[in-house]
Amino acid sequence: MSWREIQLGDGINVKHGFAFKGEFFASVGECIVVTPGNFLERGGFRVRDGKERFYLGDIPEDYMLAKDDLIVAMTEQGEGLLGSAARVPDDGRFLHNQRIGLVQVMDSDLLDKRFLYWAFNSSNVRAQIRGSATGAKVKHTAPERIRKVRLAVPDVPVQRAIASVLDAYDDLIATNQRRIQLLEDAARRLYREWFVHLRFPGNESVPVRNGVPKGWVDQTFGDVVNAVGGGTPSTSRSEYWNGEIVWVTPTDVTRNNCLVLLDSEKKITEAGLNNSSAKLIPAETILMTSRASIGYFALMDMPVCTNQGFISILPRIGDSRMFLLFNLLARVEEMKALATGSTFKELSKKSFKALPILWPSHSVLVAFEEAVYPLIQQTRLIKRQSEQLRLARDLLLPKLMSGQLGVSRIVLPAWSSDAAINLLAKTNLKG
Repeated sequence: MSWREIQLGDGINVKHGFAFKGEFFASVGECIVVTPGNFLERGGFRVRDGKERFYLGDIPEDYMLAKDDLIVAMTEQGEGLLGSAARVPDDGRFLHNQRIGLVQVMDSDLLDKRFLYWAFNSSNVRAQIRGSATGAKVKHTAPERIRKVRLAVPDVPVQRAIASVLDAYDDLIATNQRRIQLLEDAARRLYREWFVHLRFPGNESVPVRNGVPKGWVDQTFGDVVNAVGGGTPSTSRSEYWNGEIVWVTPTDVTRNNCLVLLDSEKKITEAGLNNSSAKLIPAETILMTSRASIGYFALMDMPVCTNQGFISILPRIGDSRMFLLFNLLARVEEMKALATGSTFKELSKKSFKALPILWPSHSVLVAFEEAVYPLIQQTRLIKRQSEQLRLARDLLLPKLMSGQLGVSRIVLPAWSSDAAINLLAKTNLKG
């Protein structure tokens, strides 16, 4: 297998996007203007439900992106986004914005587009793009700088084989995400069936008066939960940081793609916990963002603490956690309407605790907990599998892209999560 060093410009063009006019942006519509916020830091496309910018003006035909188009973020809208590459997920929905580069392969005998996706998301190419960027506060790159990036590449058939191996991991991760979505959708449907349509187990024998089943009572959240705030240790005290206590921020939750959160980006020490208003709360506490991005939720299977952007919800009554979680998920817009603040909106604990809630009979609460919590546990298992797959993929990426590990050494089994994870051991990879 022969490798040679090239400049990306030997085989690609990078096309600038269109300057879509802000006056035609909207919060709803059919066509989404792609921004750097649609890129994941490690690479990949992210649909930001509820945060997309739609375009209602005339759309130049040349700037409608197609499925599997390769695009690259040319502005560091968020840390780590500069140079991130993504593949467009659908036809006819996404618009090529001015801060986004469309990577066009001009010499298919030199470069394969699927291989290029992984090359752009390798540390070597990212470092070159960042190193040539300009801008004091916000880093920018440009097509001509991207074209000057140097890269060692094998022959195109080997490029395709490398891309196929790495794509297999992404396919498994995507399949797992669909499984998680199905589990969460099943829980939401069950909540609506039992508590909106009142078709809970045994409902036929329970009298209903004025829409309220016998034994159900009107309460407020203040009656049934403890609402706990969070805090941030002083960032000027190094001894408060890089400890072992999970410290969750709203970004950890808004970037997560399901109700289960496995870890936090930052950790604090015992000293940081003891010298701040952060509070250690039990495993499976309902974490709800309450500032700026209101109404994002997470569950963690360990004691954690949060910053001040949360209301953490601890049930006072046993076997009610799942009911509370899905009740809140159905009322996000109601809570947003109660938020106040000029710089950013915040839902106060006082407003939250005053919210009314129709409290079911204990037998129904227990039945719902027993039906839904196993779905959360299954979601957690699948989420962990996906994280292990990402680890395996990310360890393979630099070794495959440098030629250090020949693609012929990797025999793809009948793919399953366990088989993919075991590939780490079979190829003797180390971080």
